[in-house]
Amino acid sequence: MSSTPDKIIRVASGQGFWGDWLDAPRRQVEGGPVDYLMLDYLAEVTMSILQKQKERDPKMGYARDFIGAMESVLPAVTDRGVKVIANAGGVNPVACAHAVLDVARERGAAGKLKIGVVTGDDLLPRLDELIASGHALTHMETGQPLSTVRDRVLSANAYIGSTPIVEALARGANVVVTGRSTDTALTMAPLRHEFGWGADEWDKLAAGIIAGHIIECGAQCSGGNCMYDWRNIPDLANIGYPIVEARADGTFTVVKHPNTGGRINVPSVSEQCVYEMGDPHSYITPDVVADFTTIHLAADGENRVRVFGIKGRPATDKLKVSIAYRAGFKAVGTLVYSWPDALEKAQLADRVLRQRLDTMGLTFDSLLTEFVGVSSTHGPLAVSPGEAPEVQLRVGVRSPDRKTVERFTREIAPLVLNGPPSVTGFAGGRPKVEEIVAYWPALVDKTVVQTRVEVLS
Repeated sequence: MSSTPDKIIRVASGQGFWGDWLDAPRRQVEGGPVDYLMLDYLAEVTMSILQKQKERDPKMGYARDFIGAMESVLPAVTDRGVKVIANAGGVNPVACAHAVLDVARERGAAGKLKIGVVTGDDLLPRLDELIASGHALTHMETGQPLSTVRDRVLSANAYIGSTPIVEALARGANVVVTGRSTDTALTMAPLRHEFGWGADEWDKLAAGIIAGHIIECGAQCSGGNCMYDWRNIPDLANIGYPIVEARADGTFTVVKHPNTGGRINVPSVSEQCVYEMGDPHSYITPDVVADFTTIHLAADGENRVRVFGIKGRPATDKLKVSIAYRAGFKAVGTLVYSWPDALEKAQLADRVLRQRLDTMGLTFDSLLTEFVGVSSTHGPLAVSPGEAPEVQLRVGVRSPDRKTVERFTREIAPLVLNGPPSVTGFAGGRPKVEEIVAYWPALVDKTVVQTRVEVLS
């Protein structure tokens, strides 16, 4: 799609993770002009959660919050032409799209949605084939081949880029649902589509990636979770989520709607720029390698930050693969001890618990004790003088054997009456045994990942 030099495309962030503020998508489309609404739902662990859901029900496996979000923004999509890009499809993008179409029919909007569905990122059904053909999918940090945990793998998804999303938009989709796309591709794709950026315009593509990186975490760049002058960020209860106002030359401005809380300034955008940062010279995505050291930020009025000067270079021949596998079981139990001598009581309870576990002959891969309120966040060197008015004893264990962990869970509650005095706030009952899902990052050749685009209506 061609564009004029003065054309501005507004991409609004409405979700930064699955569980974000449910009202944000509606506020973004109703608070002022936007062209696209970007909704980011997927973290690494999310894919395994969704895979478990799909195993229980083949119609599940997607971020269900997205259905409510689409219902809340449906009038803006059908009547005003706002387009929605989301990776809410998880491990079942087709089912997610059909659920949205069902909502549209219920709301009298049948025939007004064209949903582009991007698939091909799910490598779980192909793992054995890939390993057999020489793709070891080695752990990026340990160098171990995936074959060492193959029998415990829950999910395996390649991070796909913006190209299939651009294709879906070119085919007329006004909603695009993907599986495990990169977070940044959700913002980059509409800019590529609207401005007609070529696949080798590295600086512009890098700008699109950085625009996506800045708004991918929702209100984290507009005052939420912001360290700079945090006491004086206005009206956090009414926080405005960020919007990118982008131009064809790759420059853009980060803004938010008028009459919303929070703050967008150079420090808040700078904090987000370094979020989850590795080598700043090489922020690798499927589309381009962006150089974060070339980013220039400048104040451009109240709650406006202009971003420019970004450089990029060709992408690599690999895609990152997010793999989750079963890694045993865990349980965490807590007790709160009150003043006086709260810390001493909690320490004694920990010694008693450990002695009982030892007497029972229980061994764990890990047994971790934290004294919340004293040393759990920054470690024992940070303990300040003076007596804590209350201390939470938090003990966690992990083991490959579920029964071993279950036996641990029975030893916390008895301490209420047969351990040190003044337990307070105990209301959780026995700790819950949970399966541990571990993360296995790997790389795979781009040539083996073939995405597909289908448009449903």
